[in-house]
Amino acid sequence: TVFFSHCNLRCVFCQNHIISAEGYGIEITVERLGEIFLEQQEKQYHNVNLVSAAPYLPQTAAALEWAKNHGLTIPVVYNSSGYESVEGLRLLDGLVDVYLPDLKYHSNELAEKYSAAKDYPDAAQKAILEMKRQTGENQYDADSMLQKGMILRHLILPGCYRDSFQVLDWIRENLGEDTWISLLRQYTPMYGAANYPEINRRLTTFEYEKVVDHFFEIGLKNGFTQEKQSAQSSYTPLFDGRGVLQKEE
Repeated sequence: TVFFSHCNLRCVFCQNHIISAEGYGIEITVERLGEIFLEQQEKQYHNVNLVSAAPYLPQTAAALEWAKNHGLTIPVVYNSSGYESVEGLRLLDGLVDVYLPDLKYHSNELAEKYSAAKDYPDAAQKAILEMKRQTGENQYDADSMLQKGMILRHLILPGCYRDSFQVLDWIRENLGEDTWISLLRQYTPMYGAANYPEINRRLTTFEYEKVVDHFFEIGLKNGFTQEKQSAQSSYTPLFDGRGVLQKEE
């Protein structure tokens, strides 16, 4: 996984706020970024997973082109908040194999309140349709590892399960019943969540199971669920810059 500093959202509950809001990171060249991609392949990882690269799309596209010209063959995963422009995503057409976007909200009001992006639902929906256009139907290798396609993620927020219903309804209507969806239960109140009492708690079993039930009720077929113990801060990575400035031996 390759994490990028900064983010174009301002989620009050962000688990990665050290890099997304506070901007921790190390400046590198496009060529060095390409080398980092190749190093992941040398370690025999299944893919290169790019997290929140949206603020650096031109540089990321250039680094991917450089890496592919120097032997990168494993799938490239674009791990995104979903808050993307269609124009920006077209820079990645043919360079990204798997899209892993969030679809956080259906409600403009929730998007504005918790992520400072009132237009998030419309922007994310258009972006996801573009991602689907680029990758088509999911394709797997002989070991059932995803090689091309898309998996959508939805983080269920406390008190917001009815909005989650609408998110799933949109997916069913616009992407079809076979769409792969990961229903995330890992919400942990962190960063600025303490300033919003209604989400300053973990998700209840009732809330999560209501969304899972709705998934099946509307005819969706493919997905992943999470265990309750996934809601803990230990899932947040340690950001120390290791592996960025020089090759790891």
